[in-house]
Amino acid sequence: MTLLDHRAEGPASAPPLLLGPSLGTSNALWDKVAPELSIAHRVVRWDLPGHGGSAAGLISAGATVGDLADLVLALADSLGIERFAYAGVSLGGAVGLHLAVHRPERLSSLAVICSSAHFNGSKPWEERAALVRREGLAGLAESADARWFTSGFTVPELVDDHRRADPDAYAACCDALAAFDLRDRLPEIAVPTLLVAGRDDPATPPAHLREIADAVPGAALVEIPGASHLAPAQCPEAVLTALRAHFGGPAGRGMEVRREVLGDAHVDRAQARQTPFTARFQDFISRYAWGEIWTDPTLSRRERSMITLTALVAHSHYDELAMHVRAARRNGLTPEEIGAVLLQTAVYCGVPAANSAFAAAQRVLAEEDGAS
Repeated sequence: MTLLDHRAEGPASAPPLLLGPSLGTSNALWDKVAPELSIAHRVVRWDLPGHGGSAAGLISAGATVGDLADLVLALADSLGIERFAYAGVSLGGAVGLHLAVHRPERLSSLAVICSSAHFNGSKPWEERAALVRREGLAGLAESADARWFTSGFTVPELVDDHRRADPDAYAACCDALAAFDLRDRLPEIAVPTLLVAGRDDPATPPAHLREIADAVPGAALVEIPGASHLAPAQCPEAVLTALRAHFGGPAGRGMEVRREVLGDAHVDRAQARQTPFTARFQDFISRYAWGEIWTDPTLSRRERSMITLTALVAHSHYDELAMHVRAARRNGLTPEEIGAVLLQTAVYCGVPAANSAFAAAQRVLAEEDGAS
């Protein structure tokens, strides 16, 4: 089976996140966002049929958004991805809404960007499809900047993608938009949903996103000032901030893991001591140490505790060692296993370092025994 062309980034073991494009663009729409998202996710961005590297023959006249959603699921299946987070722009966002209604078991969360539950009726899209089938895309591409961006802004590569798209495949995508209307199904959506609107978007104004937010239980809405229809290209930092927060990015997940490993009492003390001077460092720790390293499933938490104890002994960080002896116990290590780790450090880090480490660990373990 021919699949949608796609680009994969990030660790294969990370939670999967699929990114869908807008009509007339390619996966380059996500160039300023995907690399950052791939730090904590297995990002897969795909091209519409006849756009970018995807074959035009994957779609035909009279296509529906459901047909595109089926192609996305076939791509996910081919990559061994059962359940995934999803974000899409415009037509790509409509695909996400369709999946949330019709295949909710495949989605863990959803972000709909500069999109709608309907696209202003069928007539404009039927007319555009007829125009493209008759005249091609060169003329329509000339107005891309006005439809996609605020005045004075452009992304030449995306406009070139528009010009090079296959006219028949583009027209079939217009057919899909013409037939799309999920307004009466929105209350059925149960996955965590974020709506992102470009405040200056003429194609899908903020009112379209508010309509979805009002209908989907528990949905959140973010409006980006200065953004038009292709917000990930024009305002990537704002889009990235919204997506990171919604998809449980490193900082949010990191704080959760930090508490699980170190305990609420320790983290609460660290948070209470935080000042404006140390705030960025605390965020760094939560985002990178706990949100990216400790959440990577390649190693178990038991294994990570063993490695951490060894590294702390090697650098004589005995105060930190005491904290991580407690963490090792939470991660399932027995006192005997902790002792075996420290004994090994005597060989590779030196006897004096191991001697101090045993003393620090013994105090912690004795405290635990006394408390039990």
